[in-house]
Amino acid sequence: MIAFHKIRPLMNRVLVKKVEPLTKTKGGILLPESNKDQLNFGTVISVGPGRHQENGQLRPVFVKEGDTVLLPEYGGSKVTLADNQDYYIYRDDDIVGTLHDPTK
Repeated sequence: MIAFHKIRPLMNRVLVKKVEPLTKTKGGILLPESNKDQLNFGTVISVGPGRHQENGQLRPVFVKEGDTVLLPEYGGSKVTLADNQDYYIYRDDDIVGTLHDPTK
């Protein structure tokens, strides 16, 4: 198996690192497995340049690197890179929205 260190998405695809759910609180209480299904967001690692429309113009991707995005419950292609971490590739059309901190 070849271990790749970096991936650059093509067209309107977005590489996302999903947020890892907490398995233990600061006080040492173990959290149930059902808690993992509730977290469906992640951080954008890399984005493609966009997709060409029928008129030939490039429609750029709506998100940028570093954005926190809300992901659909199903979908995305799982990719494991050389750092042994799982990443997911989504089309920008599949991303539900971006998440923002209301205090900023």
